[in-house]
Amino acid sequence: MMENNNNSGLFGGLGGQTNLQGLSPYLNIDTSYLQSSPEYLFDQETKRGKMEKSFSAIGTAVCVGSGVGGVYGIYDGVRQTALSQLSGKLRRTQIMNYTLKGGAIAGNALGTVAVLYSLTHCLISLTAYEEDDELKSLISGTVTGAVFKSTAGLKKCARGGAIGLGLATIWAYGLKRQETVQNYM
Repeated sequence: MMENNNNSGLFGGLGGQTNLQGLSPYLNIDTSYLQSSPEYLFDQETKRGKMEKSFSAIGTAVCVGSGVGGVYGIYDGVRQTALSQLSGKLRRTQIMNYTLKGGAIAGNALGTVAVLYSLTHCLISLTAYEEDDELKSLISGTVTGAVFKSTAGLKKCARGGAIGLGLATIWAYGLKRQETVQNYM
């Protein structure tokens, strides 16, 4: 039998080969045959839409609301079960119910506010100039607060709009201008 020492081709060995730049050290395969162009994890040319950029803020609002509501639920559950003089498994179950209910209520409320704010900000962005970002935030915050409390009556609707305007003012003129916050936007 005659051995073939031709090491060229897809599965070429190391013996006699001088160009090792494209050779995979793990598979002993020349990778230049497998790739025609470089591959990237993120396509730099694709742009995310305005609503798509707000998904992380909406998710964060839901998670923060659930956490804060859960902590308050634990506090309220321990307090209520102590007043009712419950003990054992029944007390643990009641505390868990308070915790889950408080987390769900606060998470849903904060998530709803984040969705309303994002939607109004995106709709205003379609009509307003790009330079008026602070004004868009103030209008979006006011509308969000007013719409969120619109079913509770006119006074609470106006109070919700004022709270939304206050929080949007803190966001637009305080937090958003900080350099550490801008790194995450």
